[in-house]
Amino acid sequence: MDEFKMELENRIKNLMWTVSGDYALDFKPDLQAFARSKYIALYDGIKQGAFARYFDREEFSLYLVKKIYLHGMEAPLLTIAQLCIEFAVSGKIIEEREGVAEIRRKAYEDVLELDFHRLQENEAGRLKISLFREVLEGKQTATAKMRGYMDCVEDLERAETTMDLIRTADFLYNAIADPYFERRYGNLDQVLAVTLEELTEFSWKDYLEEEALEESLEAYIEKMAENMTGLETQEGKKQEEQEEENTGKKKKILVVDEKALEKMYSYVERNFGKSFLSEKEQKKLNYQMCRGIHSDCSLYFTKGILKGPVLRNYQYEYAKRQKDKNLYQYYDNHRTVKNNIRILTEMLKKTLVMRDETEEILSDRGVILPAKLWKIGRTSDAGFFKRELRCDSSSFVVDVLIDASGSQQSRQGQVAIQAYILSEALSNVGIPHRVMSFCTFWDYTILHEFRDYDADRRENSNVFEYRASSNNRDGLAVKAAGAGLFAREEEHKILIILSDGRPYDVILNRPNARNPKPYQGNYAVKDTGFEVRKLRSQGICVLGVFAGEEKDLAAEKKIFGKDFAYIRSISGFSPVVGRYLIKQLEREE
Repeated sequence: MDEFKMELENRIKNLMWTVSGDYALDFKPDLQAFARSKYIALYDGIKQGAFARYFDREEFSLYLVKKIYLHGMEAPLLTIAQLCIEFAVSGKIIEEREGVAEIRRKAYEDVLELDFHRLQENEAGRLKISLFREVLEGKQTATAKMRGYMDCVEDLERAETTMDLIRTADFLYNAIADPYFERRYGNLDQVLAVTLEELTEFSWKDYLEEEALEESLEAYIEKMAENMTGLETQEGKKQEEQEEENTGKKKKILVVDEKALEKMYSYVERNFGKSFLSEKEQKKLNYQMCRGIHSDCSLYFTKGILKGPVLRNYQYEYAKRQKDKNLYQYYDNHRTVKNNIRILTEMLKKTLVMRDETEEILSDRGVILPAKLWKIGRTSDAGFFKRELRCDSSSFVVDVLIDASGSQQSRQGQVAIQAYILSEALSNVGIPHRVMSFCTFWDYTILHEFRDYDADRRENSNVFEYRASSNNRDGLAVKAAGAGLFAREEEHKILIILSDGRPYDVILNRPNARNPKPYQGNYAVKDTGFEVRKLRSQGICVLGVFAGEEKDLAAEKKIFGKDFAYIRSISGFSPVVGRYLIKQLEREE
């Protein structure tokens, strides 16, 4: 296998060197891409060589890094950069080497087959689909706006300088991915004015590798240079890697020593925000919760890095960008969201009003009814008193728990909107509720509290700080959320879990670990299902709101049984969740 990889790597490098004419050019081939499609991998090597030959690789990658430093979003920026490079070099290299046209055609076909579903989820991806189809099938029909974007990219066939590519990439990013970028962060001149000193002072550690203990601007620039010529989306690669991990095809093992373990808490603090619990409270909670298969784990409660930052690092800047992105998606769906909040509020209000209605019954005590006094001494019926019965609608409390693992990255905005709809509706009817997200980094399960049970409704918007990363130990998170509900005085407790039905946590390989078995697959599903059933047996109503891929529905059913909802779009959220909440409210009458 090692010999095959070495032979494959040499083959791709030789293609790049032959095309570029520069045998000193360094390049690390994407062998994982070859496993998915040999044509994508081979064409990537050809383009790396062509781009290095006709343009300045370092100048373009440095522009991308500066754009990201000023809050540009990496994924759409890379997609647009890839398209600009593709159309700037493909025509030039095909003129010289006709055989490249066939490799390009097959690479395009594989990209559309492997990545079509993810590409159509955003404007940059839809632009890629339209351009690739035009090459494969001829002139495509498109809206005036899309045709304008396509013409802009196709005009790069005549590009002569790297600056031509940069101007086009910058224009397309601002038009497609973030129309407010210039207003907030500056135009192209201001992007290019960012100095190397500013970039060097910035922490790129987490952008390079989630568990990395070293940081390097040079390494990040090189990473961008390698990725900017590819054809596949970064989200697609990450999702496929996550699927490999979840199915056990690829075991991601993180080996740490005692020195790294000592740094773990401060690292979590820097990248997820300070904990709002004291050291004593954290120890007590971990002692109570982290037992059995979770005995090597720890819980970490935080208000988030934006509310409690330790320093301005990449994670802080990334959290700000993701919040902006979530809010942009909210504004883009503003009417739908408001309508969902109204529908859910009306459904809840109607049910609560029915609970608040006063019912009058005949009783042996209460307010005397003169018309019934004739019964005295004549019958054993003592019902000549009127008594009022009033239901109490204030005896409910709700916890909303959101999966914030890396597998949710492609739908972060939609998940945040769903939680916001729920939080606003519950605030409208006066039901106390808490909203938290969870993910697992190393052996810490991070619980990000967006709002506490009795917080002011202005804190509902904190949920737009939601961001997805790392892994997820669902069983422990459910257990911790249940403990919060048990501490409440309300009689009726409801837990709503927004997840993708794929609990997964990496192996943390460290000295004397008590539970080295990876938390994944059926093992993790069974544990999460056990914690859900345990809460139900203790009187907590648990609903699973499924926000994942259809193929994971079976796991979701194993975890939640019949009490789960499959939400395909934002517009269907309120009716489905509303019906469940009403069922719980009516059940307790």
